[in-house]
Amino acid sequence: MSQLSDLLERYRRGAELLAMATTGAAGPVLDFKAEGYEWTVRQIVCHLADAEAVAVMRFRQMLAEDNPTLQYFDDPLWMVRLDYARRKVSVALETFRRLRSDNHELLKDLTEAEFARPGTHSKDGATTLRASVEWFAEHLEEHVREIQAVRAVYKEFRAKELAAQGAR
Repeated sequence: MSQLSDLLERYRRGAELLAMATTGAAGPVLDFKAEGYEWTVRQIVCHLADAEAVAVMRFRQMLAEDNPTLQYFDDPLWMVRLDYARRKVSVALETFRRLRSDNHELLKDLTEAEFARPGTHSKDGATTLRASVEWFAEHLEEHVREIQAVRAVYKEFRAKELAAQGAR
């Protein structure tokens, strides 16, 4: 496999990684605020769905336009104003899965030259389609590790809570 096909497979697998990381997560674990972590599992999943919606636009801009400006999105502001704390995880997961699949379908048969098409991020500066795809793949992987860590902290918290109840 080429490096590009490896990247595309890694990008495609993001939906599977997210599904595995959230399997069985329900109830209080979704809204558990772990010390040392910025967001809850619910908020992370909603953020990833919205980030993939941003990727939909950015990828298409870079393919269709000459060196487009790619607008920064203020993710903490989106979390508050789009009320991530009240959104349904199942809907966000399905949105992410569908958008990631659509994006992969768009990208999978492109040439190396098309992946070299430039864009200018309004905050981070010059980029290419390939670099953007890599960023979105890494972004998902980082948040999957965060979800796994928050769930592990919650499991320890619950074990201590149950042990304390049993000691009474």
